[in-house]
Amino acid sequence: MIKVVKGNPTPEELAAALAVVQARAAALASVPPGAPGAADQWADPARVARRRMPQPGPRAWGRTYWPA
Repeated sequence: MIKVVKGNPTPEELAAALAVVQARAAALASVPPGAPGAADQWADPARVARRRMPQPGPRAWGRTYWPA
């Protein structure tokens, strides 16, 4: 059951939102149990650091707290 708690969507907007929810549910239902799915990708720490971060300088510890 879907309930609109704020706003007044048009029937077209509501249909578009429901289509997205149904497509997502169908995609998750098609993943076999135990297989890595899209939900696992959000928890993957490698997603956050995709590129190499610059190395901090000798006084970096002092700049981490105080805004510049």
